[in-house]
Amino acid sequence: MLTSRMRVILKKLMTIDAPVTGEFLADINNVTSRTTREDIKKLDALVMNHGAQIQTLMGKGYKLVVFQEKKFRQFLHHIAYPELSKDYLQPQSPEEREAYIIRKLLVSDDYVKIEQLADELYVSKSTVQNDLKQVKSILNHYSIQLHSRPNYGLELRGDELKLRFCMAEYVVDRSSDCTENGMKGLSSSLMPTDFHAISAIIMQQISQHQISMSDIAINNLLIHIAIAYKRIRSGNHVNLQPSERSQIEKQSEYQVALKIVKDVEEHFNVVFPKEETAYIAIHLLGTKMLSQPTKVDVLNEQMIDDTILAISKKMLAKIEEEYRLGIEHDKELIIALSLHLKPAINRYKYGMNIRNPLLEDIKKKYPLAFETAILGGLMIEKITDTKIDENEIGYIALHIGAAIERRNLNSGPKRCLIVCASGFGTAQLIYYRVKTQFRQSLDVVGITELYKLKAYNLNNVDLIISSVPIIENLSVPVIEVNAILGNNDMKKIGQFIGNQRNISGYFQENLIFLQKDFETKKEVLHFLHQKLLQLGHVNKSYLDNLYVREAIAPTSFGNLVAIPHPITPQTNKTFLTVCTLKKAITWGNKPVQFVCLLNVKKDSQEDLQHMYDLLGRMVNSETMIHQLIKASTFDSFMSALR
Repeated sequence: MLTSRMRVILKKLMTIDAPVTGEFLADINNVTSRTTREDIKKLDALVMNHGAQIQTLMGKGYKLVVFQEKKFRQFLHHIAYPELSKDYLQPQSPEEREAYIIRKLLVSDDYVKIEQLADELYVSKSTVQNDLKQVKSILNHYSIQLHSRPNYGLELRGDELKLRFCMAEYVVDRSSDCTENGMKGLSSSLMPTDFHAISAIIMQQISQHQISMSDIAINNLLIHIAIAYKRIRSGNHVNLQPSERSQIEKQSEYQVALKIVKDVEEHFNVVFPKEETAYIAIHLLGTKMLSQPTKVDVLNEQMIDDTILAISKKMLAKIEEEYRLGIEHDKELIIALSLHLKPAINRYKYGMNIRNPLLEDIKKKYPLAFETAILGGLMIEKITDTKIDENEIGYIALHIGAAIERRNLNSGPKRCLIVCASGFGTAQLIYYRVKTQFRQSLDVVGITELYKLKAYNLNNVDLIISSVPIIENLSVPVIEVNAILGNNDMKKIGQFIGNQRNISGYFQENLIFLQKDFETKKEVLHFLHQKLLQLGHVNKSYLDNLYVREAIAPTSFGNLVAIPHPITPQTNKTFLTVCTLKKAITWGNKPVQFVCLLNVKKDSQEDLQHMYDLLGRMVNSETMIHQLIKASTFDSFMSALR
């Protein structure tokens, strides 16, 4: 049997080119090296029958070797869709058991006893009772109560709409390509042909009305119609307030919902009440219902609702204020965000949940975009009085990430202003030396004296090269050089242009704490706060700001890494503080052994893209992180980093 630990090991071996040490795999699963050796032994025996082998390389670790590609791919398909197999994976971790319990309660027509759950999960009654604490917490997010009746067992109570949304999340396996295979609790009522019939009805209507919907949105709608049919057959109906239903009926989406329902009624020989039609319309309101333009004309802001457009622009203005990404006026971003926000706000208005299958990858590979999206999400919450969760933030981050990539692609040469107090001849020397050295990457837009700088329009300037100290705080970065440019001066300019700043500049020896014995996130954050407090870098309220950010979404990104930071900049300079741990701790729902506390200067005008790139590379490099965790001195830490 493939356990959850073995799955983690297999995934790491598949995604890392270099050999992976047993210590690293043990840390990832938060178990001993001995347990990991046993897991690898069992996993090797399993994959050997499916065209692969786990090789042990002395002094280096383990490596997966595939010698029969087709056979191994079939094995991967088999474990990706365990519900199609007789060897269905038994829930192992608390999270897997909790999901199992929720599914069981959602699809049961009667009470479910704790003893029954314990028997099915092959665990003790006390283990189930412990799992139920988290189950209650999860269900609270859907406003569903877990009711216990003596001598009968457990049942769920809550609004029908909320129960259905919860079903869509837990009963349906969204990872399956074939939706009917994922409908574990509903498949007794619906045949595969029924799913195809519902899908055909949806496709016909959206095609007829020239509606643009993503594959994920179509799949969501299919799932919810199937759930509605199942619930109607068992006598459960959605209740909507008359005023709420009346408001939905005025929307153009309701007319499309009427036609979909009519076709579904005919196919299944069942009657959908008006509330149920409104319910289908809610799901259409929660998708990108934009008629395709009849011409090839690109979308423009006139096609977007003014209220939504204003929200998008306010959100981007706030992001620009805090992060200085230069994407505030990106028209493509403004339109994409606006098209996304209209259905997103509707989803939250009616309490609909949406899963983002890319969430973990977005957090790992686009940490900067995710952080800016969190700030944007807070702005949306403030303006619309709705609650934006991690899944929605992930989708917003995708749009922001695309804009950042677009900016990097189209950035062109940096625009430079030269400031010199030594006379025009010296300024000309700097000008020609810079132009000769950085011909393709630097465009000198002007030369000025220091006293004239205040009157100079800096809106079209990316940096200033100055041979005289500039004390006042300007809106663009300043590179101070000698009047006669030397090699070090050219290196400084080159590092700025190429964004190749020396990584050692971000790490100071007195802010690196290695091989600590902490056991909780709280201990780590308290320790780092105290150290920064002693050094005078932060104030007493700093720790509260860290927890405000953690409450929105844990800053653990996978790969044993957490990058905590205050919700808004709190310090007078930009710096990183590192704490590595002897043993992994739980941070959110992930193991963490490398903590990098990030602080960005208040009202910073710095170009921090290189630092964010560095953090992104660290999050995504198992080899680098493992070496950094094992470092016991500052020199060995910096050596591993380089």
